[in-house]
Amino acid sequence: MDKQELEQRTKQFALRVIQFVGKLPSSPVTRVMGYQLMKSGTSIGANYREANRAESFNDFIHKIGIVEKECSESQYWLELFNEANIGSKAECQWLLKESGELLAIFAAAGRTAKANRRKQSHH
Repeated sequence: MDKQELEQRTKQFALRVIQFVGKLPSSPVTRVMGYQLMKSGTSIGANYREANRAESFNDFIHKIGIVEKECSESQYWLELFNEANIGSKAECQWLLKESGELLAIFAAAGRTAKANRRKQSHH
């Protein structure tokens, strides 16, 4: 998967988070949880896009770390929605699976970038 495809995939994830949150019943609980999921779920793609335009190798590593954190946070909120039986169960399951796959991709990208940085510093 190249950068453009992954940027598109993270944007699709954000759009599905927006749809999921938009269909939630209105309550104090869903307002808070929905807001938190919206922030983390939409910032994955935004931060990944920034990482692809990083000013340096260290900047890329830093930004990929932020992307990882946002993926992990999104998973947390989705787990709460799932376990509290709030929102569309099927959509929540899809979002959980996708956030897990994205987290694995970005964690691997971060490890690879750090390994490459170590190799470069030894030359």
